[in-house]
Amino acid sequence: MEKTVVIVGAGPGIGSAVAREFAAHGFLPVLMARSAERLARYQREFREEGIEVVTKVVDAARPETLQTAIAEIGEELGCPDALVYNVGVTEPDGDREITGDLLVERFRVDVASAWDAARFMATDEFAAKGGAILLTGGGFAWSFSPIPFLVPLCIDKAALNALNIMLHDRLAPRGVFVGSVLVSGVVEPGDERYDPALVAKQYWKMYEERDEWQVRY
Repeated sequence: MEKTVVIVGAGPGIGSAVAREFAAHGFLPVLMARSAERLARYQREFREEGIEVVTKVVDAARPETLQTAIAEIGEELGCPDALVYNVGVTEPDGDREITGDLLVERFRVDVASAWDAARFMATDEFAAKGGAILLTGGGFAWSFSPIPFLVPLCIDKAALNALNIMLHDRLAPRGVFVGSVLVSGVVEPGDERYDPALVAKQYWKMYEERDEWQVRY
């Protein structure tokens, strides 16, 4: 049976690139995002490239939508082999006041739902087949050099780094691999290092080799 990778936060950058990378290795990508319109567009683009994908509308701010979508995939395609959590609100702060409510709102999406997605995915069946959970981290969480105009995101990536460590320690004994790619630059098509396709190769390398559970790239 074809292997399946679930990508939560499937956008035009890392998310789509990871889908292409895993598809090149025989995986069926399942793209999850908030916008049905964008998902339909991505699906058309992938089909034009000869890549079949499945799409599910989810909202990371509403974990019940993640739970439902992951359960549906299990029923329709069988237990997935990998989960990539690639959600992060990258909107610059600008002149916006950074309130506690805003921090909590962003934390729900950037961090808490990553925990929930892992919790929903890490079933006994997922563990038995050696499933993997990969997170999109931030290099500034490693270097402790936060970006002044991305306050919520920097706080959340630091928290996600801790979450990665804890999930790894909790799930490794069950046979589930958990790791994080700490992306340390601006992802842009054509960049000699941070082209999405190059970044995506780090996810595949981590999935395949599983000798490092935290990679700064």
